[in-house]
Amino acid sequence: MNSNKKISLTNSPCVRNCCLDGDDICLGCFRHIDEIVAWRSYSEQDKLQVATLCQQRRENSEDNS
Repeated sequence: MNSNKKISLTNSPCVRNCCLDGDDICLGCFRHIDEIVAWRSYSEQDKLQVATLCQQRRENSEDNS
């Protein structure tokens, strides 16, 4: 095993629980449909920004339930 392996978000954050709400946000990973479609073209920085947005959406969703 390579202990120097850099952790990367190149893999999709999809959790295989795909269902879009009325705002086109996935209820599994909390990405917007546009973010899902564009994921493979995003830079690592873009992916980190989307991951932060997803965390905020998840927290907002939990607060509203």
